Amino acid sequence: MGRGFKIIAEGDYALFTRPEMKVERVSYDVPPPGALEGMLKSIYWKPAIRYVIDRIIVFNPINFVNIRRNEVKSKISLQNVKSQMKGTGADPCIYASEDRTQRASMLLKDVKYGIEFHFEMTGLKSDKADEDEKKHYNIIKRRLENGQHFRTPCFGCSEFPVRKLELVEDFDLNLIDSDILAMGDCDLGYMSYRVNFEDHGKPINDDWDNPQFSDRATTEYYRPHMIGGVIDVGKYREVKK
Repeated sequence: MGRGFKIIAEGDYALFTRPEMKVERVSYDVPPPGALEGMLKSIYWKPAIRYVIDRIIVFNPINFVNIRRNEVKSKISLQNVKSQMKGTGADPCIYASEDRTQRASMLLKDVKYGIEFHFEMTGLKSDKADEDEKKHYNIIKRRLENGQHFRTPCFGCSEFPVRKLELVEDFDLNLIDSDILAMGDCDLGYMSYRVNFEDHGKPINDDWDNPQFSDRATTEYYRPHMIGGVIDVGKYREVKK
C-alpha cells in the first residue's frame, strides 16, 4: 500500500448519477469510489500515480431534494470539430437556445464525507522525478493543507462544488449523525466502483507529447455495506463485478 491521507469534504449538494437512469438523473445514496478519485485528481494528478479509496465515512443524514435544470439535448460532434479545424466549414457549436430541455434531478443535500485514501505508483511516463514516491506524497500533502487545486473539486457533477475540504489526522466518528447510526448494517446494493478505460491511462499511439487516448471503457461494480456510517471500501473491493 502506498502513502495514505484522511480528508473531510463538505458541500451543499451532490449528484453521483446512477448509470441505469437514462434520462432523469438520480444520485446514489453515497459516493462511488470512482467519483472520489476524480475529486482527488482535481487537487493533484500525474500519470505516474493512481488514487485508491480505502474508507468512506458518511457523517450527515442521507437527504434527497428534487430540482429541475436546463440542459442541452445534444453532444458536440467530434467529427464537426475536426472538420472545422480543417477549414471545411462544419459548425461544431451547440446553441443552447435551440437545444435546451428541462430535466429533473434527484440530488443529495448537505453532504459531509470522510475519505481515507492512498496512492500507488503506476509506472507510466516515468522519468526520474515521477518515480519519487516521497515527492508525490509531499506535493499532495502540501496542496491539501493549502487548499490548492487546478480545477474546482466537485461532488459528482461540476455544478456541485466541494465547499470545504480539510486534511485531518483522524476521523471523529462521534460526529456521525444519529440517523446514520440508526441504519446499522446497511446493504447499499450494487454500485458503480469505477469506470476503466481500455487504454489504462497510456496513449494508444505511445506518444506522450501528442497523446491519443481510447474512449472505450467498461464499468466495474461492487456491493458495499455501510456499517455505522463507515464503508470499508477495501473489504468489498476484492469482489468487484
